[in-house]
Amino acid sequence: MESFLLQATLYLVAMVVAVPLATRAGLGSVLGYLIAGVIIGPCLGLVQGEAHDLQHFAEFGVVMMLFLIGLELDPKALWSMRDKLVGLGGLQVLITTVAVAVVALAVGQPPRGAIALGAILSLSSTAIVVQMLTEKRLMQTAGGRSAFAVLLTQDIAVIPMLALLPLLALPGARELARAEASGHGATAFMDALPAWGMTLMTLAAVVLVVGIGHFLVHPLFRFVQGSKLREIHTAVALMLVVGIASLMNLVGLSPALGTFLAGVVLADSEFKHELESSLEPFKGLLMGLFFIAVGAGIDLEVFFAGPLKIIALVLGLVALKSAVLYGLARLFGLLGTDRWLFTFGLAQAGEFSLVLVSFATMQRILPQETAEKALLVIALSMLLSPMLFLLHERLSRKTKPDARPDPDQIDEEQPIIIAGAGRFGQVVNRMVTMSGFRTTVLDADLKTVQTLRTFGFKAWYGDPAQPQLLAAAGLSRARVLVAALDDKEATNRLVAYARKERPDLHIIARARDRYHVYDLYAAGADDIVREMFDSSCRAARYVLENIGLSEFEAHELERLFWKLDRNAVRDLAEVWKPGVEAEKNAEYVDRVKALNTEFEAQMLAHFTERRRQSNAQGKAPQDRDVIEEG
Repeated sequence: MESFLLQATLYLVAMVVAVPLATRAGLGSVLGYLIAGVIIGPCLGLVQGEAHDLQHFAEFGVVMMLFLIGLELDPKALWSMRDKLVGLGGLQVLITTVAVAVVALAVGQPPRGAIALGAILSLSSTAIVVQMLTEKRLMQTAGGRSAFAVLLTQDIAVIPMLALLPLLALPGARELARAEASGHGATAFMDALPAWGMTLMTLAAVVLVVGIGHFLVHPLFRFVQGSKLREIHTAVALMLVVGIASLMNLVGLSPALGTFLAGVVLADSEFKHELESSLEPFKGLLMGLFFIAVGAGIDLEVFFAGPLKIIALVLGLVALKSAVLYGLARLFGLLGTDRWLFTFGLAQAGEFSLVLVSFATMQRILPQETAEKALLVIALSMLLSPMLFLLHERLSRKTKPDARPDPDQIDEEQPIIIAGAGRFGQVVNRMVTMSGFRTTVLDADLKTVQTLRTFGFKAWYGDPAQPQLLAAAGLSRARVLVAALDDKEATNRLVAYARKERPDLHIIARARDRYHVYDLYAAGADDIVREMFDSSCRAARYVLENIGLSEFEAHELERLFWKLDRNAVRDLAEVWKPGVEAEKNAEYVDRVKALNTEFEAQMLAHFTERRRQSNAQGKAPQDRDVIEEG
């Protein structure tokens, strides 16, 4: 017990000291964790055999992270990302596997081992990349979204890799592995199976996880809700994650992959947010411990046995993966800084690579010496990853943005489309999203889109008036369209096109002035908002308050004027003639004069009646029911 408390204190002290220093230096928390692990492990030797045990414990941070990622990706979202998952992600795994295997063959590895190394080193670190993208607010950039899609593909690809790797083992080696595993716990059953039997059991375990998510979790949560105890909900969430991880371990699969699949299955569950809030604190702490364990687990004896060779292997791996990623970035149209973010972000090996090396060693596919070097190269490439992000930042400052970048490839659809992210559209988006609804924001100004992403809002670059972009944004299934463009003609075209394509769509449009209102009314907008009208009414209300009226009286007059003017605009739209100046449209001028006279009479009558009622009651009007607008 004392040893455990001492080790726990050591890790926490290293975390508390190193991580704040690293973040203040602009290196990010991940590099801080890794440096802390290197200091207390290889450098000071404060942890010996515990580092390996800690890594197994801390891997639950990766397990929980992938479970939470899965919760954010319902099957519809995965289907909408199919082009990037299959195309970009699939090509990355395939090409990198082949490239690494060819290099491994060239340096003397046997064919089976070379193929295994190619598959293992094609993976990148989901834990590091997602953490770095989130910290640096790059997840919503084109490069960040593409990197995330590739990481998802890699995580999914681990399943067939675990299923197919046993087929690479030599028959004699398989028999040796079975003999050594006999009597060693529950996994001995899996080790005793033939290669095709292990593959079938792997697939069966995946089906079982999906079944648990669909049929058992919902009744279980409804049952524990009766307790109305927060800690029971947390216990159920932990039980679900640990239970699925144990099942995956039982059949020789990666626990993180099992929980990722469970998260995807539960993404549309009503208990999604409850699971997220229960697991988030555990995930953050365990992820930190995982990074420390990676740093502490670096074997300096293997490194100093051939330091130049190890450094060459690490740099060679990063260079090879970067070349493949850069080529794919160009092929799929990533531009400027997004291309470098995608290239450098995924150039390391990953935590699943560590798992696959151990699995391949157990199956006698990789000899022990090769496995030790591979583990060291993987750990050092992960240690190098935060520095590659810093390199991306430097290149971003030097890279001039393309004059006419291509529109973003929208990989999700939301029920609300906001076309235009200027001052008007941003306020609309903030209020709607902060009320719990999801939006698809489109804007033709790249700087505006990047600014929104910096502050954590999703936005997509492209001309919202283009039919192709609207189709990609999900116009055919949207419920509301907000046309908030600065350009009057573009707004008119957008509204007319949307109304033609979707007669049932509710369209809310921003109008520059009352004349623009008439055009939008003719184009088919349902609700039309003049950008200066409400603020002008509010300013007029302040004038009335400071000229002698009470707040209540001024508010009543403002509300009446707003209602009368809104009704008048609809009447005037009937006599408006497009292309004819207002002063030269006699019918329009006469109607405006008549309405102005009518407005004045109604407002004076309303004000007089309010004053009469107040005087009859013997008291001044009360400042009640006044709604301040900001």
